[in-house]
Amino acid sequence: MSEVSRRVVIGGMSAAAAGAFVAPHGAGAAAPAGKGTKLTAQQALALLKEGNQRFIADRPTSAPMSRQRRLEIAKGQQPFAVLVSCSDSRVGPEQLFGRGLGELFIVRNAGNTVASTQAMGSVEYAVAELGVPLIVVLGHERCGAVAAAASVVEQNSLYPGSIGRMVEPIVPAVLAARGRPGDLVDNSVRENVRRVVRDLRTSVEPMLLDPQKTGRLKVVGAYYDLDTGVVDFFDES
Repeated sequence: MSEVSRRVVIGGMSAAAAGAFVAPHGAGAAAPAGKGTKLTAQQALALLKEGNQRFIADRPTSAPMSRQRRLEIAKGQQPFAVLVSCSDSRVGPEQLFGRGLGELFIVRNAGNTVASTQAMGSVEYAVAELGVPLIVVLGHERCGAVAAAASVVEQNSLYPGSIGRMVEPIVPAVLAARGRPGDLVDNSVRENVRRVVRDLRTSVEPMLLDPQKTGRLKVVGAYYDLDTGVVDFFDES
């Protein structure tokens, strides 16, 4: 897509989403006059970590879920983080991080990749048009999509329909993880996260690269343990 075409598409999406912005619930989240949250990337990350601690401890959350909140965000959205996460039903980002309506912009697909135009475009839209300061790529324990990619590598498995094409972007992560100590699937999950994070950090797209250079945007990688509920932010550099 040319830069002109990209601007037309993003401009159209922006017009469709125009309206008042409502700040995410939490400290330092008062609604600014301009686009996006007032939260910095570090503040946004701290909110996610705090929410996960509450989730682990089974402590009640004050996440906004009321009728009033619903009506507020009906006027426009102002999420403070993008979550690139897996479609797995056991991995619900709002629940894992104790967040409510309008706080997270979630891009979900099996294997938490940004290989498709839809996924990458969604991330770019959240950053460029909604002013999101933080992108989290979230892999998880026992990921079925990664296990399928590992089966392709180890057993030359073939999958019907679009499933095979879906796992193709994960195969390089499996190849990179082969031979490392430990479980291949688990190692591949983390390697897949690292690769997606690297792609986002080194994107040639100015709407992602420029705010990272100025410190307005941070991309981090994380791993969710299904058994403990802990989210390990293992790639924050």
